[in-house]
Amino acid sequence: MSFRRPLFVLALLGVAVLVALPLRRLWTPEPGEPTATEEAPAPATEATPAAPAPVQLGADEADEADTDEAAPDWARFNRQVGGVAERTKPSVVYLTVVAPNAPYGDQYPTETGSGVILSREGHVITNAHVVRAAGRVNVVLNDRREYAAEIVGSDPTTDLAVLRLLEAGPDLPVARLGDSDDVQVGDGVVVVGSPLRLQSTVTFGIVSALGRQVEIIDDEFRIEDFIQTDAAINPGNSGGAMANLRGEVIGIVTAIASQSGFYEGYGFAVPSNLARRVAEDLIAYGEPRRGYLGVSIENVTAETARERGLEMPRGVYVKSVVRGGPADRAGVRAGDVLLRVGGREVNEMAQFQSRLALSRPGEAIPVVIWRGGERSLQARLLGRDDPVFQRWAEVPAEPEAPAVAEMPDEAAAPDWGVRFRDLTAEERRSFRVASGAFVEAIAPNSAADVDGLPVGTVVVAVEGRPVRNAAEARAELAVHARRDEPALLRVRRTDGVTAFYDLASPFVE
Repeated sequence: MSFRRPLFVLALLGVAVLVALPLRRLWTPEPGEPTATEEAPAPATEATPAAPAPVQLGADEADEADTDEAAPDWARFNRQVGGVAERTKPSVVYLTVVAPNAPYGDQYPTETGSGVILSREGHVITNAHVVRAAGRVNVVLNDRREYAAEIVGSDPTTDLAVLRLLEAGPDLPVARLGDSDDVQVGDGVVVVGSPLRLQSTVTFGIVSALGRQVEIIDDEFRIEDFIQTDAAINPGNSGGAMANLRGEVIGIVTAIASQSGFYEGYGFAVPSNLARRVAEDLIAYGEPRRGYLGVSIENVTAETARERGLEMPRGVYVKSVVRGGPADRAGVRAGDVLLRVGGREVNEMAQFQSRLALSRPGEAIPVVIWRGGERSLQARLLGRDDPVFQRWAEVPAEPEAPAVAEMPDEAAAPDWGVRFRDLTAEERRSFRVASGAFVEAIAPNSAADVDGLPVGTVVVAVEGRPVRNAAEARAELAVHARRDEPALLRVRRTDGVTAFYDLASPFVE
């Protein structure tokens, strides 16, 4: 009964409301008609306050041309993606790389990866890190044909290499190269490769960013202007194709950003325009031939823009100019802002480097700078063999690493529970790094242990700052420990994969 009484009361109230509404309508006078008890209102004696001005929230309505209310035709879209996959797969190959000292046979591969066929003559583009330690390279096509391949040339600054298939016929399926300058954030892309040795695997995603510079190429003059995608990319995808929805290859897959070394949502590809230029040079000369402007640059911040009189941050800031170099001769000065190079806008360091990499030594290119206003200049670029460039590029030799036995306990980072030591010459070769700090031991239940940092790997950077040895790694982590800040480590694993490990806190509760 206790549960029924409230329902009964509510029901009665409902009936009362239904009855009362018609009666109220009978008793309510028409609008404007005074009731018997009401008197005509007295005239207002005080001014009515002005109504506040309305404030528009949100943007104006979009033009009809900017909207498309029609529902997407998913069946047609699926057919389109499937068609792109079928057109792209034949030109993407599977690579097995065997070390020079391994017994003959592909049952001993030290590396696997992917590649894209670029010419009827059998040229295949892939990543330099895939074939860096190659003794032999075996290539398997989508239709199961197999060829041995030779390395034509390699460019460590872009992590690209070109192979040539031996004894291949003229009926090779050649990829269609698209214009990567036309790529926009949000474009759909199809990635084809052989992740985890799963040949001709297709994944789909969108372009999630452009011009990414993630410092994953281990070279002082690295050129990183990556296309970022959320399409699934895993070890083995390296050197594979990123295609647009017209079936054109607009990127060569290069790297992933990951704490585990496997797909976590971020992958990167070298733009096709840069890859095409590098491949042309490697085929023609065996090495890249690109021009240099002779400037040191950094990104423009809001503060820099205000100081230089720019209405908003744009371009790249010139920190210094090489005396006697192309920029110096053209009239570029330290403190200038480079707005356009070769007719294209440059708003990021990576974008500037990529634009310049499309040029060749001796080429004259237009340069637009900001110095209280826009100024147009002309610069004739230098090559690497020019004495001016060589003097500028000279780097003092790095001192030899001390022996492991001489490394005291100060090479440990106790707050994080990790012990480092310097790399040996053999480890630098096997990990394919010029420098770094070897993770020798990790204390159980420490911060490094909880966050999954593996023993036997090499830390090459902490929060984007390169570390050359154990002492520098310990010092960088000590700074973050004192501030109780997390630390993002860039790590080279034993399988050659570069991964990221985010140590959330130096202290474990």
